[in-house]
Amino acid sequence: MSLLRLKDQLLLQKVTYALILALGCGVILPNLSMAQPQDASVAKADSKNYKIIVGFGAGGIPDSSSRMIAPKLAEKMKSTAIVESKLGAGGTLAAIALLGAPADGSTLLSVSPAHATAPAIYKKLPYDTLSDFAPITLIGEGPALLVVPNDLNVNSVADLIALAKANPGKLNYSSAGIGSSSHFAVELLKMQTGIDVVHIPYKGVSEALTEVVAGRVQFHITPYATAIGLVKDGKVKALAVTSKKRIAELPNLPTVSESGAPQYDWVFWYGLLASAKTPPETINFLNKQITSILRAPDIQKQLNQMGVSVTPSSPEEFKKLIAFEMVKFQKIAKAANIQPE
Repeated sequence: MSLLRLKDQLLLQKVTYALILALGCGVILPNLSMAQPQDASVAKADSKNYKIIVGFGAGGIPDSSSRMIAPKLAEKMKSTAIVESKLGAGGTLAAIALLGAPADGSTLLSVSPAHATAPAIYKKLPYDTLSDFAPITLIGEGPALLVVPNDLNVNSVADLIALAKANPGKLNYSSAGIGSSSHFAVELLKMQTGIDVVHIPYKGVSEALTEVVAGRVQFHITPYATAIGLVKDGKVKALAVTSKKRIAELPNLPTVSESGAPQYDWVFWYGLLASAKTPPETINFLNKQITSILRAPDIQKQLNQMGVSVTPSSPEEFKKLIAFEMVKFQKIAKAANIQPE
């Protein structure tokens, strides 16, 4: 027998003797089966390559925020994370793609209010907006700007309302499409002020804003991030911000509620979902990881510069917001006679 093998046997005997002695003295030994830091479903999520599906084009908050989060998530998980675009049908194609992926927490969906408007504008969605999805966290909220062409002779929301009331059915507003958030934002304004203006839908925010710059439509409500460059370049006029409070980036710009529609309050929100079939412990694990990412100063700074207040939430809080928004959009759709397709 070699010397090395003899030493190994002696070591084994010493360890065995120590264990027997410990048990005899009533010492509680650690349960090795409990030494795992997380259960199997969480470990599975931790080891996967990640994908965030986005249903909207480059430059918007759903896409931009996902591209901020993905590399941080990959770093935390010591894995990879990519952003994949699935454009079309108001984000519903992206939602369908999520539900077709493995429900292990590795595939996420980046959403905006369009996720909650979908049931109001599509008759036969192939999924249930609430029960088929598991919210992970709210990313943040941001206001919109009400913008008009430079040559339109109005300087406030009150002026715009007066002009619309003096010319019923003659003013046009653009939106990013039928049932888009920009469509619903103006329909809410119509409900609260009684103005009669004509909806002109386009294929996205970029086209809708271009029509304002060209003066072919009289106004548009759009997320802060998509309009602020045009405002600063003097290509459009911003009449108001749509949130209840003024924003630090434009402290002299009044709110819509200050200047003609006292009850008006509209913000865009953004968040992440997974499939409802994902194990709850995996959802909670992802919530912890992603809310930690959102609290990082560099992420907060980038989103703040895009007009988004970072507001991480629990899965339950985000689900309540989606449910509340769905009811609100159904009411607006009914009042505006927006017919489901």
